[in-house]
Amino acid sequence: MTTATPVLRPSSTGPSTGQRLGDVLMRARDWLDARGRPAWIVAMILGFIAFWPLGLALLTYMIWSKRMFGCSKRGTFTPHVAQSTGNTAFDAYRAETLKRLEDEHREFMYFLAKLREAKDKSEFDQFMDKRTAKADA
Repeated sequence: MTTATPVLRPSSTGPSTGQRLGDVLMRARDWLDARGRPAWIVAMILGFIAFWPLGLALLTYMIWSKRMFGCSKRGTFTPHVAQSTGNTAFDAYRAETLKRLEDEHREFMYFLAKLREAKDKSEFDQFMDKRTAKADA
């Protein structure tokens, strides 16, 4: 006794509805990202007005993806890796300049850390001096 197993074949009419919906959502996200945080907030408010779960879903997505509060990562430097332009002299110059900037950034962050450390030490020393002065009096 044999049973036939169904064979899943791709539809000849094009992508599935889920793929089209995903493409539309990605295009909408990119369009809103291009216009910044105010566009996201307006979309969220309109979502609440039209259908409150839609507004809630947008708010949740904005918070989860850090679009609500911005993605500012202070103190970290992520270099942009660009594709080759085809001009080897320019590509070498760009790579050298980016490496120099990364090195300068790293040195500056080290300098800021040392500066903060020195400030903290000086404040602590002042605190200890005041404390010993009160104890002696």
